[in-house]
Parts: sequence; C-alpha cells; structure tokens
Amino acid sequence: MIVGLYTDPPEGAVVVCTDELGPVTPRTFPPAPAWSGDGHRIKVPLEYRRGPAKTWVYGALRVADGTAVTMTSPSRNSASYQEFLQKIEDANPGTGDIVVIADNLSSHNSLATRTWLAEHPRIRHAFIPVGACWLNLQEAWWRIFRRHALAGVSFAGPGDIDYATRIATAQLNQQARPWVWGRPPPAPRRLRRRLVYML
Repeated sequence: MIVGLYTDPPEGAVVVCTDELGPVTPRTFPPAPAWSGDGHRIKVPLEYRRGPAKTWVYGALRVADGTAVTMTSPSRNSASYQEFLQKIEDANPGTGDIVVIADNLSSHNSLATRTWLAEHPRIRHAFIPVGACWLNLQEAWWRIFRRHALAGVSFAGPGDIDYATRIATAQLNQQARPWVWGRPPPAPRRLRRRLVYML
C-alpha cells in the first residue's frame, strides 16, 4: 500500500512523508583557553556535557517535487505534531487530499490527534508497518539534511538549532527534485560490449 502511494498516488492527492529527528541537543563548552603571560597555552579540561535543552526536528517531504517543510519543537508530543500537521496543510493549499505517510508513534495516533484530524478532513494518515522505516522516504531526506545542517556543528541553544534547520531547509528546497521510488536502471556498458565484439 505504501509503495503504491509513491508509484501511483490518488488522483488530486498530495503524498507527504513525515518523521521526527532527534533529540538534537546543544553542547555547552567552557570559555576558549587563552595564552598566559609567559607565552604558554593555558590548559583547560574539556567538558563535553550536554545542556538540558533538547530540540526535536519535525520534517515532511513532498514526494512529487522534493520540497520539504520542517519545524523545531522542544518536545515530541501530540500538540507539537498537530502544529506540524497544520504547517503541512498550510504548505499544500487546495482541495485535494493530503496523504501523510508516518510511523506508528503514539502522538501520531493519540486521541488528541484523531480529534484534530476530524476537523481537518483533507489530511489522512497512512502508517508504515512496524520495523519498516525504509518505506518512509523522509528517512533518506534526513541523511541529506544532517549533512547540510548538523554535521560538525556545536549548537549553543535551541535557537541555533532552529536557525540551522530553517537555513538548511531553504537551501535544500532550492535544489529540490521529485523523489522516485525504486532504483534507477544501470547505465549501459557500451565500452565493455565493444571490447567483447572486438575480441
């Protein structure tokens, strides 16, 4: 069923893959070591403890054109998920259905979320089977996102994480392309065939 939504989406519907990344935690560092009066470097023991603030990154990939919607939140709960669904609905104006492919997280199927969905009939869920996260194309998009927004960066606080998320999403949306299910066919090996014919 999930693969069918990728290869043959319903008429007039928008297929969106959603997932949460995190928690992304800021890392606190002591002040940068300076130089002493006699020219020797002051040695300060490094502290790699993480701060108490955690941030979750919500992401949705529109399969038809490859654009994404992201949002950061301090927690992963039903209220944050409903706020994110509203952002998805705002990013996809029109009258057709919005098919949201998601995993079976409790906040995705809670009573509060089902009540919210009853008031937003355009959005309907398609849950992936347990243990089949590879069916969610958002997982592949997270790999690209991590490389652009999170790799090699130490964040001072949730505000920095939100800023990096917005910048990386905007940059990735500028070069977005449709996501096609399946592996592309291998390129023909003309030189090998030519060599065989010459032998």
